[in-house]
Amino acid sequence: MLSIDPAILSERDNYKFLIGSIIPRPIAFVTTISKDGVLNGAPFSYFNIVSSNPPLISLSIQRAQGERKDTSRNIIESKEFVVHIVDEQNVEKVNKTAASLPPNQSEIELAKLTPVESVKITVPGVKEAKIRMECSLEHSFELGGSDSPGCDLIIGKVVQFHIENDLYEKGRIDPKGLAAVSRLAGNYYAKIGEIFEIERPK
Repeated sequence: MLSIDPAILSERDNYKFLIGSIIPRPIAFVTTISKDGVLNGAPFSYFNIVSSNPPLISLSIQRAQGERKDTSRNIIESKEFVVHIVDEQNVEKVNKTAASLPPNQSEIELAKLTPVESVKITVPGVKEAKIRMECSLEHSFELGGSDSPGCDLIIGKVVQFHIENDLYEKGRIDPKGLAAVSRLAGNYYAKIGEIFEIERPK
């Protein structure tokens, strides 16, 4: 078995080890609004649950040459965002939003996604997602990097859930109906695949 000290590796090599090892990763498609009123959308696979009481989620948004991405800047300025679950039906459109656009251009328009009003926040979501979560900013942290921070860690509080009717029964979400996709390395994604059950020890 290989044993490698990450301190001797380049950032790119560490990145490749991490994204190739920590799989599958859920994907958050995040909408935000800039201070100029532009609706921004971008996917992030450094995303997960933090807490259920209250419902908190995390997003780690990597910086480019030390510069904040539009999503981070918009969340920190407006304190609001919407997280959507990426699924087999919307992944192609969501992938288009990963293009590098200037801040005054909307990825939502580029990908031909349909904005839909939120209930408790001003940032719209998109209609094409079976599940979306309206979030308010709970905390943001600057982390990593050597000369300047390498990422913004965003902790969001879910203030409203929107779930497609067919997915919801007795408080549970149907995983096959959701058909979420996950991120692997490179250009690769994965579907849910075979589902199996193991009872938790008492």
